[in-house]
Amino acid sequence: MGLYPDLFDELRVVTAGGELDVTTVPAFARDLEDARHGSGRLFLIVDLLGVTFMDGSVLEPVCAAWEDCHGRLGWVRVVHNRPGTTLLFRAAGLLERFPRYASAQDAWQDIPADRAAGGRCT
Repeated sequence: MGLYPDLFDELRVVTAGGELDVTTVPAFARDLEDARHGSGRLFLIVDLLGVTFMDGSVLEPVCAAWEDCHGRLGWVRVVHNRPGTTLLFRAAGLLERFPRYASAQDAWQDIPADRAAGGRCT
């Protein structure tokens, strides 16, 4: 049994790195669209751990992915570790829709970073 048991065919992971801004978001948006090919239920993890900068232009394609997956009885979960990403989602009023996950495994298991940190012993 691997990291994504039972629903592997329904789970897709899109990983981004470097800067996501108005010049690079079109390629990122295509990756999100490509990950959503086919029909049926879909779970999408967007891994932004390698992203060094992100501006508001990323919100539209991520929200489009959320609407598509949500309409197909799935979800989109975002993995990131930079405070600027949390700030961007908060400023857009999307922090509840896109809570922070520390890893793809936590996203799969629906353990947001704040809840994971509070539940671990130190």
